[in-house]
Amino acid sequence: MGHDQQPDCLAAVLGTDCGGAEVSPYSAPARAADLSGLPPKFIDVGACEVFRDEAIDYAVRILASGGQCELRVWGGAFHGFYDIAPQSDLARACVAARNGWLERLLKRD
Repeated sequence: MGHDQQPDCLAAVLGTDCGGAEVSPYSAPARAADLSGLPPKFIDVGACEVFRDEAIDYAVRILASGGQCELRVWGGAFHGFYDIAPQSDLARACVAARNGWLERLLKRD
């Protein structure tokens, strides 16, 4: 999905010109031209998520710029799955992966 084909729900955050080039990278970080110098990122996204392709592209661009990024795509998951069904095996695995990444990050010397 290109920037000119954003889902309707993105308009709630970005406004009516959600496909325009004037969107702040603070509102849509994946649109930033320069991703170098970012702190390490953990990006997780559901495979059935409306923002899936944008999240994957963002992670790839971070890596291409020399940054550190861990990307997890959760098969069968939708937007907010770990908030809606926190006791599901998938949500528990997602939270454990994120917490494990954070723990590894904080233990670096």
